[in-house]
Amino acid sequence: MVIKTPSGGSLIGDNERVMNPAAPPTVTQDLSENVILTTVDDIYNWTRLSSLFPLLYGTACCFIEFAALLGSRFDFDRFGLAPRSSPRQADLIITAGTVTMKMAPALVRLYEQMPEPKYVIAMGACTITGGMFSVDSPSAVRGVDKLIPVDVYIPGCPPRPEAIFDAVVKLRKKVANESMRERGVLEQTHRYYTRGHKMEVVDPILTGKYIRSGTREAPPKELMQAMGMPMNLPESESVTQEGQADG
Repeated sequence: MVIKTPSGGSLIGDNERVMNPAAPPTVTQDLSENVILTTVDDIYNWTRLSSLFPLLYGTACCFIEFAALLGSRFDFDRFGLAPRSSPRQADLIITAGTVTMKMAPALVRLYEQMPEPKYVIAMGACTITGGMFSVDSPSAVRGVDKLIPVDVYIPGCPPRPEAIFDAVVKLRKKVANESMRERGVLEQTHRYYTRGHKMEVVDPILTGKYIRSGTREAPPKELMQAMGMPMNLPESESVTQEGQADG
């Protein structure tokens, strides 16, 4: 739209000036180096790359190698990983060592208490497949992925600290490519090869019957006589002994 002036000139309206500029705007060059076009997923994933809070779950010797990362030689903090002691403050759990049947419910409970999104790193052969206990041990779990989904595996007995760094880098790449829409839909697709459990239900060994045994309720007569303890005989035996004394 062109507006005529009394002197014969013309004024270009503001709408027309914006829609059909006469020259390239200079403000574009000024903002080109300061404006970034991205998505919500990229921003959300970028903020979490360097702020993973691991929950340390060490049950055996593999955790000794992980403890070496906390020193100044390997500098565990340069990845932004801050160990937490509460599962409600952690978004990464690192399982290092053998997982037994007795500790399995505790591990699952810790994983369920972690807020979403959460990740799992399985460290060591005993955690991944059961290790040396995978053949004849009745109490070792043959792979922690039977209990909780695992994102990164670190094989080794035990793995080196450099292998743990490599696993953290791989996990950061996975976090960077996630989508908020697909996060609750995707499931674990690749699992480590593990041996199946061949266990049968057996009767419990400790039934409590030994507490109610006759020798616990009343010690043997010979033992009571040798120790000089008073003997409380049943009525039938006392009547028999009195009859023998009268006869």
